[in-house]
Amino acid sequence: DILPPQSQSSIATILRGQCHSSSQIMLSNLAASTLRRSVTCAARRCVVTRSLHVEKRLKELGIELPPPSSPRANYNIVCHASGNMMYVSGHLPFQPDGTLMTGRIGEGGRDKDYGYEAARHAGLNIISTLKEQLGDLDRVEQVVKIFGIVQSTDEFKEQHLVMDGCSDVIMEVFDKPVGYHARSAIGTSTLPIDISVEVEAIVQIKPE
Repeated sequence: DILPPQSQSSIATILRGQCHSSSQIMLSNLAASTLRRSVTCAARRCVVTRSLHVEKRLKELGIELPPPSSPRANYNIVCHASGNMMYVSGHLPFQPDGTLMTGRIGEGGRDKDYGYEAARHAGLNIISTLKEQLGDLDRVEQVVKIFGIVQSTDEFKEQHLVMDGCSDVIMEVFDKPVGYHARSAIGTSTLPIDISVEVEAIVQIKPE
């Protein structure tokens, strides 16, 4: 049977609408699939880039890490805790040649710049320990806190500026936001084996 022209026109309109809807669905699915692939590729590129980030930065800065430290008494160099937190024991200001920076900061002793360099070397020794413990410095999620102790005279009041030596190198290596940390700095009349500075850290790490 032949349908009336009006019915034929209505059916054609419905079919065109169905085809249009199907095309829209196909285009929508294609766009979603393309977006997923783009996001996945971008994420993979990000992982690859990130995995090289800190090591590359060290080379760009011309920083060579010292050998990792070992405990000087009956304690562990690091301790892992829940929440992927790592507590790093106090580190000493070893220089690249293995000698220690010693002496009191302040009048009649070492100057502030010497203390700054001592704190910087202590920071580099902390980074070296992190490298040894984690294998990859990009596993550092966040440097949470730095605590520094400065051997200084009673008259010396710039322990915070001495500790900038450690904070500055942490920021140079890890950058913001990973390296941007909380901090405390105090002075004391003496430190073990006459070291000028001792620094400890709390670090959050990424799961393996």
